[in-house]
Amino acid sequence: METQKKSSIFRFFPYTQGFRGRFLTAFLMVVVAVVANYMTPQVIRVTVDSVINSEPFNLPGFLVGWIESIGGRETLRQHIVLCALASLAFAALSGLANYSSRMNLARACEGTVARVRDTLFDHIQHLPYAWHNAHQTGDIIQRCTQDVDLIRNFVSDQLMEVVRTVLLILVSLALMFSMNVELSLVVTAFLPGVFLLSLVFYVIVGKKFQRADETEGELTALVQENLTGVRVVRAFGRERFEIDRFNRKNQEFTDMWVNLGGIMGFNWGLGDFCAGFQVLVILVVGAFFVEAGNLTAGEFLAFTAYNSMLVWPVRNLGRLLSELSKTSISATRLFDILDAEEEADPPGALTPPLTGDIVFSHVDFGYGAGEVLEDVSFTIKAGTTFGILGATGSGKSTLMALLDRLYQLPRGQGTITIGGVDIRDIQLSHLRKNIGIVLQEPFLFSKTFRESISDGSPRKDLETVRRYAKLAVIDDAIESFAQGYETPIGERGVTISGGQKQRVAIARMLMQDTPIKIFDDSLSAVDMETDQKIRRSIQKNVRGTTILIAHRITTLMNADQILVLDHGRVAQLGTHQQLSQQEGIYKRIFDMQKGTEQ
Repeated sequence: METQKKSSIFRFFPYTQGFRGRFLTAFLMVVVAVVANYMTPQVIRVTVDSVINSEPFNLPGFLVGWIESIGGRETLRQHIVLCALASLAFAALSGLANYSSRMNLARACEGTVARVRDTLFDHIQHLPYAWHNAHQTGDIIQRCTQDVDLIRNFVSDQLMEVVRTVLLILVSLALMFSMNVELSLVVTAFLPGVFLLSLVFYVIVGKKFQRADETEGELTALVQENLTGVRVVRAFGRERFEIDRFNRKNQEFTDMWVNLGGIMGFNWGLGDFCAGFQVLVILVVGAFFVEAGNLTAGEFLAFTAYNSMLVWPVRNLGRLLSELSKTSISATRLFDILDAEEEADPPGALTPPLTGDIVFSHVDFGYGAGEVLEDVSFTIKAGTTFGILGATGSGKSTLMALLDRLYQLPRGQGTITIGGVDIRDIQLSHLRKNIGIVLQEPFLFSKTFRESISDGSPRKDLETVRRYAKLAVIDDAIESFAQGYETPIGERGVTISGGQKQRVAIARMLMQDTPIKIFDDSLSAVDMETDQKIRRSIQKNVRGTTILIAHRITTLMNADQILVLDHGRVAQLGTHQQLSQQEGIYKRIFDMQKGTEQ
């Protein structure tokens, strides 16, 4: 795992395909900009030593030949502006090269990061339901937004800064050594100390940045959870509790960054002192060299310029290493998602018609903390209505989650077949397209009624949408809104009641026209009269196998067969008439509910 953390940034290389030419151009332009930038002190050196004074021209032969061809030293003295123009030309070249580098890098970086985002979103869509249950939504959002932005910022701002810093150091030292070896060795003596300081800083802040990033994810998850459950917060007067909880987590997050700020401030302060001391030493030693005749005035000016230009790249190592630390943590967090195994079909996955009997045979299943289902066996005949009754936590919803393969039933823990075919051998997308589910708390996207009902179906004309809305007994309620079917229902259906949300979800599922339909306590928020209307409407107009999970006996009593679960085991199985006359859970609940209704 540690090896992965160290190399995770480089794992983004495949995502640069198609943009590598621009990255290379940006790199070459950085080289041009650095070289052009470092030519200005050389122009100053030549101007002072060989134009103003009479030192021989210490230049490449072709430049000396060109100077001689235009009249030599005297011409340059009479037209000193030529030296200024040379300096200006190098500055212009550096500016143009920097512009080209930035433009190419921006295009390459944004294209690469867009590909990363697309890959992340696509991958998350194919991760198992169990993975989503094990990860907080807020943390996933934080990874896919801020962590991706940290990667983008590093590539767009810091990556070329690393190249620039290395080039600045190498070019500075090369030019310094070409002018005076002894003074250059004095400069070089400072570099290991500064680099060691940066390295120690990198090691210290690495783990702190990781914890700060994780805490930010927890803070984001807390906010997301609060906003999602705003109705519960208001209903139970939990505002003060939620505010205090947020304040504690926010204070923890703030303290972490204050601590990091202190460490970074100490690093920068110590680094600034070392840089200032280095400049002072070079000024003093360089002055002695000039006095001794070992260094010309022009070389001293150029040398001090290069030393000043060298200070920032060496100091910049600490900042770059800290950014590298943060980026490495973000990259690791992103690849924690990308390395998660997607749902996959077995080789030769089947796509049979899912219209046969559904058979659960000796099914055992648990979520890790104990068995939820134990030796569960029953058969749902094709085309019939099957009811499931049981207390909270008895395993009713788990049965349907296994049927839809939201959770995978391990080999050796029983089988679930449809038409004689083990569902583990059926193509996952085919299975889920043929099973429609309505949950007790359905999720509705922030769309209009019409768009919400037609989700998952290509038939989006209003008449078709209305037909399925009528089946779910929601048409009249929708028409009562001023905009009718074009009324926005708000995020998660916040503008409509719980019963209306359930009925919209039922209409959405019915419109998919799947051969298997599951109602997982999806009539709990409607009154008994509406419940009866919906069941009669579905029974009369909808074909296929229907599975009803409910706590109300009245919802299940017309089912062809009813299964009673008790602590994950099959307690009873039969028709309403049979079960209501047997001593057991069903009769006890029936008698209680019948007495309540009376």
